[in-house]
Amino acid sequence: MTDLPEIRGVCPPEFAALKDAFAANFTDAPEGLDEQGARFSLCIDGEVAVDLIGGWADAAGTVPYAAETLTPVFSTGKAVMALLIATCVERGLLDYERPVADFWPAFGQAGKDAVTVAQLMSHQAGLPGFDAAVEPAIWFDRAAVLDRLCAQAPMWAPGTASGYHPITIGYLAGELFRIVDGRTMGTALREDFPGLDLWIGLPESEHGRVAQMKKPTAAPDLGEIDDIKRSAFLDRGSAPGGRGSTEWRMAEIPSANLHGTARDLARIMAVVATGAFEGRPVLSEATRAAALQERIRGQDRVLPFDMGWAAGWTRNVGLKVFGPGEQTVGHYGWGGSCAFADPERRLSGSYVMTRQSRHLIGDPRAVRLIEAAYRRF
Repeated sequence: MTDLPEIRGVCPPEFAALKDAFAANFTDAPEGLDEQGARFSLCIDGEVAVDLIGGWADAAGTVPYAAETLTPVFSTGKAVMALLIATCVERGLLDYERPVADFWPAFGQAGKDAVTVAQLMSHQAGLPGFDAAVEPAIWFDRAAVLDRLCAQAPMWAPGTASGYHPITIGYLAGELFRIVDGRTMGTALREDFPGLDLWIGLPESEHGRVAQMKKPTAAPDLGEIDDIKRSAFLDRGSAPGGRGSTEWRMAEIPSANLHGTARDLARIMAVVATGAFEGRPVLSEATRAAALQERIRGQDRVLPFDMGWAAGWTRNVGLKVFGPGEQTVGHYGWGGSCAFADPERRLSGSYVMTRQSRHLIGDPRAVRLIEAAYRRF
């Protein structure tokens, strides 16, 4: 048990239970995962209703975790990646039902010619990792990664099962976006959603604001290991490495290295919940319906869960890690961060933290906060 730090931010009286839960995560967290630094934000109809901040941004406990502190959220960034693809569908640049190869012919090699945009985004393409050994530094050579993935045959028949693509989906979705939009996802995020402190590719000038992370004390449980899971998570070249944190942060990897704040993750997820950003229409009802519909459900080939996938987001049905909503979608990131959107209640939220857990989905600290937030509804 640790001492309770000062809890700062915004929390109306009707969310007192949420503030209590946030404080409890610092002193009596589930599984002994007492927070080091954390933030939880909730939007209602796109407006920030709750924004709680506490703890320290450094391991020594000398730098307060502040409103301007940036936190790496790893796979939680996939929630933003999925939204950016949805904006291309909205503008008629992409169609979820058409093959990726219609827009990107090179992708159609080795039996992938019929893989649709929706199947790619819902992890059905069979490319969770490389099928042969690679050096970790390959991930810093975008062209080399894309060449290998385009030439690679699927590891299972596309469309028959999902298999979570931890890193590769960011390169594949990012290139598809670049081809049809002309910009990288990092550039589009800054230009199309101005004012958000969210970064896919963090300039070196901002690195001093990044919180220090405390890694998990144990590896996640992937269940029985096979070649597919090994390629996704466990091979030496499964994740970027060998270049240091500066190059990692500066690279644009939409699936893995978004840096940002919980407040602005909640704000951008309001687009998924409501269709608008700060009153500006972004996604029509038709596009949101297509983006959020269940594309596949069943035992994932990589994650040890029965998963329901929308076009890039985890669906809440079955897992129940984002509150009670049947239509809620979101994404978790390595160590416990998450972002979610509930279209039924027009809610969106995000949790970020510096002490990482071993949970792949449903970190108990996040679940505690989300459940406390829903007591108001």
